[in-house]
Amino acid sequence: MNKRYLFAGIAVLSTLTAGAYIVEAQMMTRHERLHAQHGGHGMGHDEHTMPGLRGANTTAGETAEMQTLFRNFTLIEREVSNLENGIYTVTTTRDPDTFNALVSHVTGMIARVEAKDDPQVIIQSPTLDVFFMRGEHIDTEIEVIENGVAVTQTSNDPELVSALHRHAAEVSDMVDRGMQAVHERMMN
Repeated sequence: MNKRYLFAGIAVLSTLTAGAYIVEAQMMTRHERLHAQHGGHGMGHDEHTMPGLRGANTTAGETAEMQTLFRNFTLIEREVSNLENGIYTVTTTRDPDTFNALVSHVTGMIARVEAKDDPQVIIQSPTLDVFFMRGEHIDTEIEVIENGVAVTQTSNDPELVSALHRHAAEVSDMVDRGMQAVHERMMN
């Protein structure tokens, strides 16, 4: 075999191998970044402590509420009606601890939106960003009902209406599938 072809073959193989390592490194970097968003440092997808529910601006109580809601997602039922100018949602549970966490979380997060006080939760959906920037353009009615909470949110801003529809669908997906829904959304 000619040495020139041997060296050319080695060069091609080296290039292909280097390319494969680069692609793998890029994939690992994305994977590691997702782990870091979940808390990193070996905590990864810890379903017990749920480190991804912490935020730069959350209280321990808020994190505990979200943990309760994710742990007990199978105990929650949710109905959503998309309105032309917003949403109407009814979220219920028969479990007393989940009920308390649900009502506190919903009222607390709506108060944060009204105050433009972004909790910056690690796994927080980007859909919420517009709420924390322009929440004053959302009209909200909250009614605590027998086993849960009914919320009507409307706006004259088409971008906010679209975000309300998207967020309602994301929350419904989390009620249906728990943390799996969050993991899949973060991978996209």
